[in-house]
Order: sequence, then structure tokens, then C-alpha cells
Amino acid sequence: MFAADGGELLVAQSYAKNMGLYGERVGALTIVCKAADVASRVESQLKLVIRPMYSNPPIHGASIVATILRDRNLYDEWTVELKAMADRIISMRQQLFDAIQSRGTPGDWSHIIKQIGMFTFTGLNSQQVAFMTKEYHIYMTSDGRISMAGLSSRTVPHLADAIHAAVTGGV
Repeated sequence: MFAADGGELLVAQSYAKNMGLYGERVGALTIVCKAADVASRVESQLKLVIRPMYSNPPIHGASIVATILRDRNLYDEWTVELKAMADRIISMRQQLFDAIQSRGTPGDWSHIIKQIGMFTFTGLNSQQVAFMTKEYHIYMTSDGRISMAGLSSRTVPHLADAIHAAVTGGV
């Protein structure tokens, strides 16, 4: 869409998460330039940047991705597994939201179910996060970012209790 509108753009994509290929440097950098001379200058600068990082990037991850994308059965199996993973995370988001709501925790927690992806920003501050770590042994970044993929139906109530306590005066 941006290219069709005549814009120049740079898109960086990583396939590590959706293919489970962490550490394999699987991704793409796509650059669209308006003119061939600009593209040539951009390519020259990119080569200067990437050459010191690696001369021959690993191909293991790219080979795995290519194998999956070229084989219809493997591709179908991967999309089913990817959908199951995404649905599970959506379910964890809904369960956490429901558990927080059922405890009467003050605030609007709808952002938990509106966000997408493996992580969510809880909206908790660093003091609330520190309280939850000390009192409930729940670990997340100090800005309140937590892994939704790390939750289970069994651990959601504990997390909801900790959030409730942190928000209602534990801090």
C-alpha cells in the first residue's frame, strides 16, 4: 500500500516467533526505493553495515522455513499449530481479564484482551511489579510487560490475585 502510494519504505520482519526458530536469524529486510540509483546507494550502505556482523549468515533457519513453506502438508500442519498457539494465548488473555474483573480490581483492564501477541503491557507501575515479585514470586519487566504464553489456566488465578493486591494497596 505504501509502495503503491509512491512512498519509499523499509520493512524489517522476523520469523523467529512464528516458526519457533529463535537464534537462527530468520527474517527479511525489504527496502523499496523510488529510483534505481537510490536503491544502489542503499544497498551499498547496507553492505557496509552487515559485513562486520557476518560474512556468511547461518542458513539453517532459512532452510527449515523453506522446507515448511514448500511442502503443502508441512505448511498445513504448521498453520494448524500456529492457530492453536494463537488461540491459546487469546484464551489466556480472556481468562486473566475475567479473573481480574471477578475480583473487582479497580481500573479498566480491557487492554489485556484488546492487545495481541505473546506479551501484554499490564499497566502496572514499577512499584506494583516489585510488590508482585516480592510477595507473589511473579516476574515481569519493571514496566509491567508480561508473557501471556507463560500463563496457564492453573496460574491465571494466582496472577489475578497478585494484580488485585498490587492495585488495591499492596504497594
